[in-house]
Amino acid sequence: YTSSVATLGLVPGGVADEQTPVRYSDMIGPYKQSKFRAEEEVRRLIRNGLPAVIVNPSTPVGPRDIKPTPTGRLVRDAARGRIPAYVDTGLNIVHVDDVAQGHLLAYTHGRIGERYILGGDNLTLAAILTRIARIAGRRPPSLRLSRHWLWPVAAAAQAYARVHKSATPLVTWDELRMASKYMFFDSAKARRELGYHPRSADDALADAVAWFLATEHARGAKPAAMT
Repeated sequence: YTSSVATLGLVPGGVADEQTPVRYSDMIGPYKQSKFRAEEEVRRLIRNGLPAVIVNPSTPVGPRDIKPTPTGRLVRDAARGRIPAYVDTGLNIVHVDDVAQGHLLAYTHGRIGERYILGGDNLTLAAILTRIARIAGRRPPSLRLSRHWLWPVAAAAQAYARVHKSATPLVTWDELRMASKYMFFDSAKARRELGYHPRSADDALADAVAWFLATEHARGAKPAAMT
């Protein structure tokens, strides 16, 4: 069963794993709440005999992010030089192909009833944007924003999206609340029990940037000037 690290607890100033305590009240927003409830239901079915293994991917990054996902949008916009600032937060970045491989390993080697974090490297958002900028040949953002000033922006973005149904908010309240914590995770259990060996975050980001830029070029988009 594919769950998410969104269902796991967090360690302030540290790294969480599959055993980090968590409650439903810790879930921020409908997405995390729904993932938490769904995993709870799978666990109930396991107790009743379902032969299931749970995997919890962290933040997958890589090619073929067509929509794109919120993380893919971050990578794409950073590669375009359209993210001039950042907030103090952190993510666990993993190559999407390693997440796929992790599923196969869990199916083959996972223990029924157990869950496994499929993650990669823990990086601050500043480090992620710096690495994307280096890959794309741009200057990284140097302005660090306080979340305090972004709450009105999020309110306006959400209001605009409600009126214009097809619009994607630039930032939301739930995203700002989640960004107040470092979402760092440890995949040691998957490495130990499944033989899971993810590649570096640099490889994941490089593949994602290359795909986004190649896709834009194929669509006839003009490349932005180097800065």
